[in-house]
This record gives sequence, C-alpha cells and structure tokens, in this order.
Amino acid sequence: MASALSRVLAVLRTAAVAAALILPAAVAAGPVLAQDAAAQGATQGNPGAPDVVAQDVMAQDQDGGGADSPAAGTPGPANRLFVQALQLIRQADNTYDVAEESRLLKEADKLFNEIVTKYPDSPLAVQLVTNQFVGDFDFYEFRSRIRALVCNDALNSLCFLHRIGEMLPPVETPITAARWDWLSLAVAYQQLGDTGRAKEIMAPFVSAVRRGGVADSSGQDLFVARALSLMGQTSLALDITRQINDCSTRIYNLADIAKAASWRGDAALTNALADEAKGYASSHNCSWELGLVAQTLLRAGKEAQARTLFLNTVETQFSKFKETRGDCCPPELAVAAADIGEPKLALGLLSTVQDENPWTIPAVLGRLAKRGETAMAVAYAEQVTDIDTRGEAYAELIEGAMKRGEPAVANDLMNRLTKLADDAAGRRPGLLAQRAKAEKAFYNDDRWRRTFQQAINAAEKASNFVRRDIGAPLLAALVRIETGLPMLD
Repeated sequence: MASALSRVLAVLRTAAVAAALILPAAVAAGPVLAQDAAAQGATQGNPGAPDVVAQDVMAQDQDGGGADSPAAGTPGPANRLFVQALQLIRQADNTYDVAEESRLLKEADKLFNEIVTKYPDSPLAVQLVTNQFVGDFDFYEFRSRIRALVCNDALNSLCFLHRIGEMLPPVETPITAARWDWLSLAVAYQQLGDTGRAKEIMAPFVSAVRRGGVADSSGQDLFVARALSLMGQTSLALDITRQINDCSTRIYNLADIAKAASWRGDAALTNALADEAKGYASSHNCSWELGLVAQTLLRAGKEAQARTLFLNTVETQFSKFKETRGDCCPPELAVAAADIGEPKLALGLLSTVQDENPWTIPAVLGRLAKRGETAMAVAYAEQVTDIDTRGEAYAELIEGAMKRGEPAVANDLMNRLTKLADDAAGRRPGLLAQRAKAEKAFYNDDRWRRTFQQAINAAEKASNFVRRDIGAPLLAALVRIETGLPMLD
C-alpha cells in the first residue's frame, strides 16, 4: 500500500499529466475552451476533477476537437484512454483495499495496452512502447508496480520470483554474455507457469546467440541452449548446440538436454543424445568431458557402456596424473562415480576436486545418500568447512534419506541444518534457502515458504556483493522445491 506522501505525489502527477494532455486540444478549439480547460486542470486536486477532464476529452472527441491534427498533437481516442487510465490509477492510490487497488491498476494497464494495439501510430503509443515519460507519468515505474501485484500474497512463489528478479544486476545491452542468473529466472518463470514473462526474459538472449553475440572466453555459448532445454525448447536448444565445436560446451549442452528429456520421460531422445555425446567425444578426442558422457549413458539405461567408459577414463586420468603431477581429474568424474555406485572412489575423487569445484560436494554426497551410503556421506559432510556448502550437502542428504524411508536419519540431519541456520542469525540467505528446500523434502507441506521468505529478506539486506551472486542459487532452490527437479549442475 502506498504511503500518504506517495499518494499525494501520485495525485499531483496525474493532475499535471491530464492537464498537459487536455490543453493542446483545447487551444486548437479556441481561446474560450482553452480557458475552460486550464480551469479544469487547476481543479485536479479535488476528487471529481479527473471525471470532469475525462468528460471534456470525450466531448472534444465527439466534436472533432480531439481528432488527429497537427494542432491537437495527440490523437483524440488515445488521449481519452490515457486520461481514463490515469483516473483509475488515482483511484487505486486512494484506496486501502488491496484487492480493489489491484483491480483498478489492472484495468488501467488494459487501457494502456489498448492505446498501443488500437492506435499504434499515436505519439502516446510510441511513448508507452519505449517506456518514455508522458509528462510526469513514468510508464516503466507503472509496469513495475503491475508486476509487483503478485506480492499481494507475500508467500506465493511468483512473488518470490519477482523479488529475486529485482535483486539481479541489470542485463547490459547489447547482450554480450549469457547471464545464468537471468536465464535461471526465465526457467523459473516457465516452470512456475508464467510463460509470457519467461519468453520476455529469454528472447533477447536467443537473438544475441543468433547474431553470434553471446559467448564465453573461448567464444562459445555456455548457457542459453541449456536454459532452453529446461524450458522445453529442445529443437532450438539442439540447433544452437550443434553449431558449437568446443568439446566441453558441446557435451555439457548435449548432456543437459538429455537430462531434461529424461525428466520429461522422453526415453528415445535421451538414448539418442547419449549416443550423440559419446560419438562426438570419440570423434573429437574429448577427454575431460567423458564423466558427463558416462552420466548421460547411465541416464539412458546404458549401464554397461557407462561403467566401461568411466573405468577406462579413470585409469587414463590417473596415469596422466602420475606422469605430469598436474591436475588429477575432472570434477564430473567424481559425480559419475557416485552415480555408478563407486562410493569410495567417488569420495576419493571428490577430495581432489572440491576446492576448485565446491558444487561437487552436495552433488556427490546427495547421490551417495540416494544409493544408501548415508553414513559415509554424512561423515564427509561434517568435515566441510564452508557453512553454505555444508548446508546444501545436508539438504541433499535429507532428501536422500526421506526417499529411502529413513526419517530418523533425516530428522537428525534436519536438526543439524537448523542449528547451522540459527547460528547464522539470518545472515546467510543461501543457507536459509537450503533449509527451505530441506523442509519441503522433510515435511512435504508449505512451512518452507516462511523460511524462503526469510532467505529473500536476508538477501535484500545483504551487501551488493552478496546480492550480485545469490540470485541463481535462490532460483535453483525454489525450482527444486516447486518441481522436485534441480536446475542444471
């Protein structure tokens, strides 16, 4: 609900803009009418004045005074709709009823949309489409206010998305980098049912890829195709992916598109993409990406092929490590080891890659827990020094324990995670988001919403550095809670 001061300012802006729109048409009709219009504009401070303005505009339209003409400057019908919209906004500013405010603002928005669709040649339509000021009226601010209406119910997931989106650093134009935070926001809107907003966010990134303007340091798109795969745009995701010649990006994309296909139950596509990833890796001598190929083969039900490829890759990587004493192994191998059911090897590989790739810790431990290696995974999690990473590992372990029918284990882990969050005193939004995710898995009701709201509150109060980086993790947690499926690793 707007403050008293903001309401007064809104009324004054409405009056000024309405008067500014009426005066040009009145001048064209003659000096007497101009004086009348000026007098009406001066009375905008009292409640009935906007109605007088609207009636005057409609009268002018009927008489031809508001029609298209160089003197009038603004097409009459568009002018009339605009004034009516301002009247509705003013009424919304003067009500304390949330539902009524929402109804009035949405009606005003419909009138603005009608100006754009019915009178696209009018100066008003051009100003609205390009988010320009009309007098003192800020249409961009109004659109933000419309989007914020979802927060009339502060605990619904669309409100959470709106608040997270408000924290994300803006996208620079022209787009030169695929921003995973904004792409995650698009995926989240798609998954939660607002496909229009998802397309609005996603379209500029797709256009930039088609122009060749979105790339990582090696000149390849990293994220756009992967986000498209999560949004069900498989053909477009594959079109983009098959133009990429870099082993890492090509196979990551193929693996993720296959993963999304398997979540949708498309076994044939999952199987075909697993074979495509394996064939590409073989023909292009890809090596560090073979852990991803093994995971994809396993997801397609090709366990024997996956195990053979994995064991050969591990042997090769360890041989190179002994010779060069360089980096041991790609982090994807640790995840693949957990998937295939090699717990000791998985933890051994994890210990060598976790410092550079902390995301592997919850990924590996969660997979081990789902395979029944809970005690081993819990013991490893207890040694993790980073609080946020340990919290995420606990959340994964809780979900694994619940899926295996081990509520006592899950309850113990829930107590540990709760203590971590309480000790942080609300200053770690990522940890609170993981607690919310765990509460959904453990209780399977809506109590997680309060915790997730606390996570967003903490993020909004945090430093610019924290707000810059927290958007994607919050979105990943929310999508996991609402759909049961993760964002991509």
